[in-house]
Amino acid sequence: MNPRLFSFILLLLPHQIMAFPFAFLDLILAAICYISFSLFRQRHAELYEWPFLGMLPSLARNVESIHERCAELLGETGGTFLFKGPWFVNMYMLATVDPSDIHHIMSSNFLNFPKGNEFREIFQVLGDGIFNSDYELWRTHRKITNALINNQRFQKFLARTTTEKLSKGLTPVLNHVASKGLVVDMQDVFQRLTFDTTCMFVTGYDPGCLTVDFKDVPFARALDDAEEAIFARHVVPKSLWKLQRWLGFGKEKKLKHAWETLDDVIGDLIARKRKDMSDQHDATGVDLLTSLMADQHDRSCGDGFKFKQDDKFLRDTILNLMIAGRDTTSSSLTWFLWLVVTHPSIIKKIRDEINATIPESDVQKPRDFKGEDTNKLVYLHAAFCEALRLYPPVPFQHKAPIKPDILPSGHRVDPTMKVLFSLYAMGRMYTIWGEDSCEFKPERWITDKNMIRHEPSYKFLSFNAGPRTCIGRQVAFTQMKAIGAMILHNYNFEMVKDHVVEPNVSIILYMKHGLKVRVTPRWP
Repeated sequence: MNPRLFSFILLLLPHQIMAFPFAFLDLILAAICYISFSLFRQRHAELYEWPFLGMLPSLARNVESIHERCAELLGETGGTFLFKGPWFVNMYMLATVDPSDIHHIMSSNFLNFPKGNEFREIFQVLGDGIFNSDYELWRTHRKITNALINNQRFQKFLARTTTEKLSKGLTPVLNHVASKGLVVDMQDVFQRLTFDTTCMFVTGYDPGCLTVDFKDVPFARALDDAEEAIFARHVVPKSLWKLQRWLGFGKEKKLKHAWETLDDVIGDLIARKRKDMSDQHDATGVDLLTSLMADQHDRSCGDGFKFKQDDKFLRDTILNLMIAGRDTTSSSLTWFLWLVVTHPSIIKKIRDEINATIPESDVQKPRDFKGEDTNKLVYLHAAFCEALRLYPPVPFQHKAPIKPDILPSGHRVDPTMKVLFSLYAMGRMYTIWGEDSCEFKPERWITDKNMIRHEPSYKFLSFNAGPRTCIGRQVAFTQMKAIGAMILHNYNFEMVKDHVVEPNVSIILYMKHGLKVRVTPRWP
């Protein structure tokens, strides 16, 4: 039995019947799940539909390998599978990787598939930010963020900040661990790097997390705890995680503390920015928070709806952008580095391409890379696309229809069920990517004219699709390629012997045990 689930059940048992009579059936469910695991643990890991319990016991037993299990299941069932939960908790989900269904939901019938109230409840720590909002509020968020990100002054600030952080942050850290012969977790390094840069982009302040002493970062730890709790809310009945929240233990307790930390840190940043702007008597900063606070007034979203651009709005906006900038980019860099290091022929092609695009005098010496330096690195771009295909930073997402609908695949959906996309499984479907779908093969992204091949977003969903397509896509690629070119040109990376690489269980696809390597400089 999954030890996490068992601990969760044991914690529930002492309090349930007297404290919460109306949740008695859920207690029975938890107990029967445990018995089912004990009696049938040798059964093949199919999603067997139990009487009364539905497929929940099978799901819970496979939760530690949920991404791989989804890929296997959807591959066996033609790309669409109906998950049936316990009869009494209304836990029905249609899992699909069918591109026509995804295009229908994300684009052609977009208005019938908003995030919805249940999504906002699961992700409530994100407040009313762009990830949680729908309709006019979402459009206003998107319009504001898009205008800020595409501002020329901000673009220059972003490029300068990334370059400085690579030379003054990442390079000293890698040189330090290399000189000491230390094992380093590159996932941790990338998280610190992107946390610093994202905080600078969003607030204008450098928290200085990427240093040789690897100091503790409460905000980053709080994000990790919150994301794990959000994932847990997807795989247990709502009444169970609500009970856990009410009683204050387990992942819901960690979420509560994480939420407080996030609020405290962001609140301090807002107060500090307000004081700095007041002391300077102007708003010359080009970071997003300065821009938002310089134009801090109530906004109309259309149809007579207004929202206050107050401190809560600033808090929600900052948190949403911090997750978008820190988590997705660091996850992408981690899986990319592991993939190229474990494929020597591919890392050689990337280095050959870099050498062909830089001055000959720079070929055998360390150097930094700016965004414009990587524009000609087609193979490097393709390698990042391939890493994102196989290991999407956000491995799944879900929607719920407002009105009953029939998907192009012929499946009926209604407001009582969720529609779940497994992005992780999509990248492994031979029906979508061919017989070599599980291979790391950057060449699949390159045309005969040595240009990046365009793949429709409903097939390559790492940056979302339709009206919700990620507005930071270009920013992400620019930053990732600059980092990727720098580390591969300047350093060699050797995997620690017997280090296990496998996905974690969270809403962000990180490595469960990190990425442990030894680093050596390529040039004196």
